[in-house]
Amino acid sequence: MENKQQSGYNFNSVDLLLFMWKKRIVLLGVSFITAVASIIISMMITPMFEASVIMFPTSNTSVSKELLVQAFSGHPNVFDFGEEEQAEQLLQVLNSEPLRSRVIQKYDLMRHYGISPNGKYPRTELMDKYKSNVNFRLTEFMSIEISVKDEDPEMAANMANDISDLVDTVFNDMKRERILTALHLVNKEHKQAEKEFYMIRDSLNMVYTELTSEINAGGKTEDLIMAITKNWAQYQMMTDQIRNAAGVEVGLNWRLREAVIEAQQVMAHKFVVEQAVVPEKKAYPNKSIIVIASTFASLLFALIVLIIIDNVKARIATQEEK
Repeated sequence: MENKQQSGYNFNSVDLLLFMWKKRIVLLGVSFITAVASIIISMMITPMFEASVIMFPTSNTSVSKELLVQAFSGHPNVFDFGEEEQAEQLLQVLNSEPLRSRVIQKYDLMRHYGISPNGKYPRTELMDKYKSNVNFRLTEFMSIEISVKDEDPEMAANMANDISDLVDTVFNDMKRERILTALHLVNKEHKQAEKEFYMIRDSLNMVYTELTSEINAGGKTEDLIMAITKNWAQYQMMTDQIRNAAGVEVGLNWRLREAVIEAQQVMAHKFVVEQAVVPEKKAYPNKSIIVIASTFASLLFALIVLIIIDNVKARIATQEEK
């Protein structure tokens, strides 16, 4: 009796094939119905087209240093590709709110995605829809891939290209805001250093004029030596002061020129390797995959259900025999 019960619950590969052959009509029926249903459902799904842009980040080298500092040669320049750090920074900019807001506003995505502004959570729905259709990823070659899916193939390509263009705009806006603050501080310090330089220069001229007038006035040699000795220490001290002040002023003037160049520059922060083109073939849904996957899943589910039913019947029959 125990052996019969165990044989009702255990299947090897041969038993499973025999069981499937025995239930072939049911399994074929379920598979056929599922295949037809999945074909109908896949035809009802709105097709989506995908367009992609491939780009590399640039290095973070300062343009002002490239143009003003000759000794900077040998270091990475503005024409070099960026590394992983620059790629990750580029990803952060792509996922930033300023860039996302500009894309949403330009393409009126709230209306395009059919989201009612009077709904319960319109902003949340818009963000979810945007993130599901717009994706950024770092490739194994340290490049950035921008992929956009949309019902309109032309809009998908335009959005992908515009996002790559907006990277420079957002990047430059963020850098310019910081550079303008630095420019204001450097300009303030430069004016103060310039003012101190002129004050020391005027004082030095006064000492020089006084010493020259005493020498030109003539007199005894002892008086001339005393006049020179009296004013020489002050003259030497002020000469050192003006030399230091001139060095500070020149350094700040150099930094001011760098800040001005950085504030005026509009540089690209990426190298576009492949621009998005209007896709001709839809990327989603893949009807063949949907049909095959759903048919296989339903077939497997039906087989499991039939095995369970058969085992339950065998258990009930065993209990009745007892």
